[in-house]
Amino acid sequence: METPARTYVAKVNGEVLASYYIKTNHEGPGAHVCNCGYMVATSARGKGLATALCEHSQQVALELGYKAMQFNFVASSNESAVKLWQKLGFEIVGRIPAGFEYPEKSFVDAFVMYKWLEPESKPNS
Repeated sequence: METPARTYVAKVNGEVLASYYIKTNHEGPGAHVCNCGYMVATSARGKGLATALCEHSQQVALELGYKAMQFNFVASSNESAVKLWQKLGFEIVGRIPAGFEYPEKSFVDAFVMYKWLEPESKPNS
């Protein structure tokens, strides 16, 4: 496993409620794009932690010199995450058919989601 550039943990009274890492998504010419992974404890869901983590990670990304953020593998069935990422400005830019397998052997599509972090300097595509 690649070492992330940063890892953050949200604790309340010594209990870990959420965490995320940030790292370069791809070295070389793609090194300006970062990737993050978020985890929120079941007991802490619905309290705005994922929103706070994502907003914090975007600020950290800019401070670290990243220009964009990409989520490589968002299960399409995770509707709350997909809606949240879209609300925070991420677009679905790719779909991996049957890319995510649940333990019960059910397959759903996986999304690649992306956001350019510096709107005023977004290159023409």
